[in-house]
Amino acid sequence: MGNIFIFSLIAGLAVAILLIPFSYKPKAKAKAKEKEGRKLGTGIMAGTAAVSVLLVFAVYYFTNLDRNLTSLWLFAVIASLIGAVLATGRERMIKTGVFAVSLIAGIFFLTAFLFNADDKYESAKMKEKTEIETFDEKETPASVPPKFARNKMKKAFGQVPNTSYYELGSLQIQKVNGEYVYIAPVEFSGFFKWWNGDKTPGYFTISATDSSANPKFVKSDMVYTPSSYFNKNLERHIRMQYPQAIFYGDVQLEVDDGGKPFYIRSYGEFISARNGFDVQGVVMVDPLNGQTKSYKLANVPAFIDGAVSPETVSLQNSYFGNYVHGFWNSKFGKSDVRLPSDEGTEANVSPIFDENGDMYYFTDFTSPKEGVDSMLGYSLTNSRTGEATFFTGNLEESYMDSQGALQIIEKKFIEKKWSGEMPVLYNFYGEASWLTPVLDANGFLQNYFIVSAANPEISAYGTTPNEALRLYKTALQRGGGRVDGSSKAEEKQISGTVVRVYKEKSGDFTVVSFLLDNRQSYVVSSETVPMAIYLQEGDQVDVNFLDTGEAFLPVKEMSIKGLE
Repeated sequence: MGNIFIFSLIAGLAVAILLIPFSYKPKAKAKAKEKEGRKLGTGIMAGTAAVSVLLVFAVYYFTNLDRNLTSLWLFAVIASLIGAVLATGRERMIKTGVFAVSLIAGIFFLTAFLFNADDKYESAKMKEKTEIETFDEKETPASVPPKFARNKMKKAFGQVPNTSYYELGSLQIQKVNGEYVYIAPVEFSGFFKWWNGDKTPGYFTISATDSSANPKFVKSDMVYTPSSYFNKNLERHIRMQYPQAIFYGDVQLEVDDGGKPFYIRSYGEFISARNGFDVQGVVMVDPLNGQTKSYKLANVPAFIDGAVSPETVSLQNSYFGNYVHGFWNSKFGKSDVRLPSDEGTEANVSPIFDENGDMYYFTDFTSPKEGVDSMLGYSLTNSRTGEATFFTGNLEESYMDSQGALQIIEKKFIEKKWSGEMPVLYNFYGEASWLTPVLDANGFLQNYFIVSAANPEISAYGTTPNEALRLYKTALQRGGGRVDGSSKAEEKQISGTVVRVYKEKSGDFTVVSFLLDNRQSYVVSSETVPMAIYLQEGDQVDVNFLDTGEAFLPVKEMSIKGLE
């Protein structure tokens, strides 16, 4: 607290000096009143100084504004203007000069966005690649939508002691002990609840990969929280410890592998003139005792997944997409402009994990032209380092953007009023494809929808991601898509006897799964092999299949002996 008092005292006195007209002398009608007039003037000066100090203190205490000298420019403009009007003679000239300088500084700060667009673009410049990142179809992506996870947590809120005091805080995804989970802190539901409760009891966690999992409440007292007040408010506590730091984005809860929670917030520096933001590191706070520590991005503890806030990544995406040819081009010509999507789950970006368990923020980019849902590429930003890569995809193909995928889902389930959430682009079987969880009007998960980005007529959905993948593989076979791209499958041949057969209807066709006497299972669509609908146990078959390494191998051609 000492720092803000000293800062407020110095800044407040400086404001008072600019306000008080020292050259103004009250005209006393009588000599006897001169002494009284001087006393009155002294009182006005003291009062002005006290009010100025309190005003500066209130502004910086309640707004948590950084305490750099440049942040005082508005105070300087207003105080010097009033002071110049009230002053006379040489004092007026001096204060007019101060007003002119502070006004120029203010105009420079307010208009910096017109001139630093190139610097913003350079700070957010990404490596560019053509090939879309592959996804191993044998793995289950972290595909439980956050809205659904949040609904389940709310229904489990009875696990919280003194439930009426609290509400569910912000949700974020992370990896804990090798598992992908959503974390949400329990927050105070108001001032008087904080006054009586003093501390929150813990946080909820739920699987981000298993939609059938139930949330678990973890007890862990937290005193410094976003919903606390005065000096226990988390953002104010961080500001008190780092008065001159530049922060961007909300605080986030991160949990170490022992289950202990920590709050983090990204810090950095302005691009120029109190405008723009370039991330440099993270501040970490123990919410129980308030201990704080800052880390450069290169030294962030291993358990922290989201060192770079999603708000920062969204800002960087905006710089990269809009300012390729400067500010004015982003408003008028719009040459080569690529607009980042706003369909992400956290500040317009969607956290996803790669095969190594590293978290990235995904965002697709689309054309600024209205009515066009063509994707111009997508970005993946490492959530710990801030390094980003922009993927253009096959430049000879036109890919549908995330908004287009959501519109297909809306039309597909228009009668049920279901909608998609958290669309993410994957390379399934060599086909650029959107995977999107589908929710009902109450926010409950109904299925997973996969649609080809290049061929929107090819789609499938299932109750689990892996079921949707299996049906999507069949849909690709029907639609002439590829099923051997990401897995680099080799085409093989085999002959054998059918041991078991299972048939299920899929749209206008039948999907036939069968087991041969080599103990290997295969799957084929009746659109690919029409005679497959007659397959039965004991049949002798010759099969051409793709060795993808999956439990059910996709069949490209098949002949049934006796039915040729």
